[in-house]
Amino acid sequence: MSHAHTPAVFFLEGLSDSLKAIAEKVRNGERITPEEGIVLFEQGSLGFLGSLANVIRESKHGHATYYNRNFHIEPTNVCVFSCKFCSYSRLYAHREEGWELSIDDMLNIVKKYDGQPVTEVHIVGGVHPKMDIHFFAELIRRIRAHRPDLHIKGFTAVELEYMFRKAKMTVEEGMSYLNQAGLASLPGGGAEIFAPEIREQICADKVDGDGWLNIHRTAHQLGMHSNATMLYGHLEHYTHRIDHMNRLRQLQDETGGFNCFIPLKFRNQDNEMSHIAETSVIEDMKMYAVARIFMDNFPHLKAYWPMLGRQNAQLTLSFGVNDLDGTIDDSTKIYSMAGSEEQNPAMSTEELTRLIRQAGRTPVERDTLYNVVERSA
Repeated sequence: MSHAHTPAVFFLEGLSDSLKAIAEKVRNGERITPEEGIVLFEQGSLGFLGSLANVIRESKHGHATYYNRNFHIEPTNVCVFSCKFCSYSRLYAHREEGWELSIDDMLNIVKKYDGQPVTEVHIVGGVHPKMDIHFFAELIRRIRAHRPDLHIKGFTAVELEYMFRKAKMTVEEGMSYLNQAGLASLPGGGAEIFAPEIREQICADKVDGDGWLNIHRTAHQLGMHSNATMLYGHLEHYTHRIDHMNRLRQLQDETGGFNCFIPLKFRNQDNEMSHIAETSVIEDMKMYAVARIFMDNFPHLKAYWPMLGRQNAQLTLSFGVNDLDGTIDDSTKIYSMAGSEEQNPAMSTEELTRLIRQAGRTPVERDTLYNVVERSA
């Protein structure tokens, strides 16, 4: 028997029959059902879940842990939507408290990285009524003209749905238009929790779960890749988490266009849900482990280190995670404004690779599509 299987066998003693059956499925590379996913959340100990997730992680990736060199542009934090968990945006009515960048402002951010070995720019922000699809297409064209090798990943399905609706374009027309301008892939944001009864309570006015899935399906059909997220640790139950992951897993069966799944921890500072306690580190690790076990057709599981903090991000590498995102510079305010562990989320490549090595893993630089980036020393 190969050494990769030993942890799963090791934990079988004293387990319920249902957990034993799940462990057996994982060892045989079989898919677990949504009902079994709920059993994992409700009955699986942290050690058991971690060992199963690690078997899957190592069978897919060995010790390789990916990171990329990226930077963020946040065009605005002014937003027409009012999501209760958001500590970042300022409603359009109070926009004097927010920021709005022009195309030149954003191009100047890109130019700051001239001559530096970044491979990706990540563009995401609030939903601003004056920043329409043509504004963003022009931005993308200018970035592409300035630096053709830079992969442009941008706009959550929430931003896109609003742009398309305002432009009176179908999802297909809107996605094609941006893709032709040079938009290469979509981030996973705005998914939150698909279950309508929870979405209604936390972000009632923005695109629903079906709309989110349809935008990503359309991007995949155009040959674009995307990521997927889930906001956990607020009003949802385990059933809602599994439902969310199951809907993503079904779309991935259909299109194969998702690169990676990113569980995002709800943070309670300065928002309308600050009365809700945040999840414990144990619950966070269970979330990553169950995600790795359940999302069998997603190649990568990412922990977003600015939100978790460095030490906890390091810990996730033992619970199924094989990607720690990017070096990010100090260019994203979304989580620092919500009270994340990292108030100034910048990490040099040296710091990030050291963090990975300390966890007994091997750092591997990737581009947005997980091609390994070879650099001469």
